Amino acid sequence: MTIRHCVAVDLGASSGRVMLATYDNIQRQVALTEIHRFTNCLKAVDGFDTWDVDKLEQEIRTGLQQVCDRGITVDSIGIDTWGVDFVLIDANGQRVGLPVSYRDSRTDGVMSGAFRTLGKEAIYRKTGIQFLPFNTLYQLRALAEQQPELQGQVAHALLIPDYLAFRLTGNLNWEYTNATTTQLVNINTDNWDQELLDWAGVPAHWFGAPTHPGNLIGHWVCREGKRIPLVSVATHDTASAVLSVPLQSKNAAWISSGTWSLMGFESRRPWTSPAALAANITNEGGAEGRYRVLKNIMGLWLLQRVCREYQVTDLPDLIERAKALPACRSLINPNDDRFINPENMAREIQAACRETHQAIPEDDAQLARCIFDSLALLYADTLRELAQLRNRPFDTLHIVGGGSQNHFLNQLCADACGIPVIAGPTEASTLGNIGCQLMALDDIHDVDDFRYVVFSSQPLIHFQPDSDSEIARYVAQFPQQLQPNKELCA
Repeated sequence: MTIRHCVAVDLGASSGRVMLATYDNIQRQVALTEIHRFTNCLKAVDGFDTWDVDKLEQEIRTGLQQVCDRGITVDSIGIDTWGVDFVLIDANGQRVGLPVSYRDSRTDGVMSGAFRTLGKEAIYRKTGIQFLPFNTLYQLRALAEQQPELQGQVAHALLIPDYLAFRLTGNLNWEYTNATTTQLVNINTDNWDQELLDWAGVPAHWFGAPTHPGNLIGHWVCREGKRIPLVSVATHDTASAVLSVPLQSKNAAWISSGTWSLMGFESRRPWTSPAALAANITNEGGAEGRYRVLKNIMGLWLLQRVCREYQVTDLPDLIERAKALPACRSLINPNDDRFINPENMAREIQAACRETHQAIPEDDAQLARCIFDSLALLYADTLRELAQLRNRPFDTLHIVGGGSQNHFLNQLCADACGIPVIAGPTEASTLGNIGCQLMALDDIHDVDDFRYVVFSSQPLIHFQPDSDSEIARYVAQFPQQLQPNKELCA
């Protein structure tokens, strides 16, 4: 029997964990053990919303050492995180400036400037990436305009997982799947686009050539002196999550559900038609030349903020109370920019409902119901857009990630979308991270082979659509609108 031990460092925008995977090469089963979990949150520094990357590094080192303290021989380590954010370093590897978060307001209005100068269509033809106001392209332009004094000090710009890998190994790497989220990589060359770099005010030497998952970055040395390989996995957490989606049908879509909901399908070619641009579809790079054709949806960030503001400690109870309320009394567009990082999420949702003359959600349960209904309807709208793009309907929707544990939202999604939903695995990004490591170790042949391992070793829950549910009847009567109809909801 051959046993592999791989460690996944998986960081999201609200939490992080160090997970140990045990893979039985004979039984072809993978099991996960949580070693260390920690919070990740924004930190206000000098007027910016920033990430505490020093704390994240410390927590990662703590978790890795805890694995070694168990006497386990670790075969490899991989790191995945959220996308678009970066850290600047000088020639000595020291940090320059602050690790500013994509939720910071410094990019307000920057994207419209890119449209005027470069042209929206031209940017999309180059990158195939959706337009989000916080893409790295606009963050770097904001940096050049607002903090030009930093420019001369910078030797390199590293996306968050590459920066953390650098801190652990001392070696530089620019991983491809995460690089594509920046809106700086040319989709035709898979390399940084010079015209976009010039507009952002970034010298080309800040970036090295993007590398596809699977290369050895370097070694982390534990306290006992053991050198453990650190492998470049699909370092964007969604890229890793999608690798673990147990796809059984060519007509399956997926949602990677967490702080964000990323909804899309897998394709061997990018979709950059005028229709894709009009729908703001993104084509992020994946492993093995696959593309994640998807749209960003604000996701459970809204619920996380409401829970924090109302000091909710019992989430299952909140979900049950929301479930007991009538559907579609109050609806919002979760993707409205006003919800990116408001001072108070509950008040912002209430203001949006007041402005559209709806019933105003007054307590945590009503707010949660508003969020769940709004997300389910936006999922249905997005699924329709994606189906129209490829001119073929979907027959199954997979929901993976932490949000897949919300059975109520899963059922709402099945009802609104009108197709079966398969929930799981929960630890999707961790599993995909591990899958990349096992492929690099030659224990797994390819992505399809790994998906079979996930399908056979991870629990999955099925949800069938109920065409008679309140939200299904709402979709049937008003298939194109997010805001509620007073007559139906009275």
